[in-house]
Amino acid sequence: QLQLVESGGGLVQPGGSLRLSCAASTSTLGYYAIGWFRQAPGKEREGVSCLSRSGGITNYADSVKGRFTISRDNAKNTVYLQMNSLKPEDTAVYYCAADQGPRAYLYCSTNRPAEYDYWGQGTQVTVSS
Repeated sequence: QLQLVESGGGLVQPGGSLRLSCAASTSTLGYYAIGWFRQAPGKEREGVSCLSRSGGITNYADSVKGRFTISRDNAKNTVYLQMNSLKPEDTAVYYCAADQGPRAYLYCSTNRPAEYDYWGQGTQVTVSS
């Protein structure tokens, strides 16, 4: 059973930056495609970004393109979400998730959360002045 732990959330002013981390225990993250999702109060869960197992495929929601970057550090068994130029509408609980499906090597989705097999507990990001 893969366990995912998110960290790096917090309170930041508009225009600021945060780097979220998704660390794994019990297994190697390199075996999975990884997605970042977020959920704001009263709103549906939204896909933010994802990274295929190969690392060669990344996807971003239109709302974060050019501002967020997903990356993987295999040596640290961690996936990161670098968030720049943060806006109040980025406020949400951010979750990382892992997909172990057979397509995960060259595929990842931000639109199909049901394809992800493991989820972390989330980290709160609040963007406010």
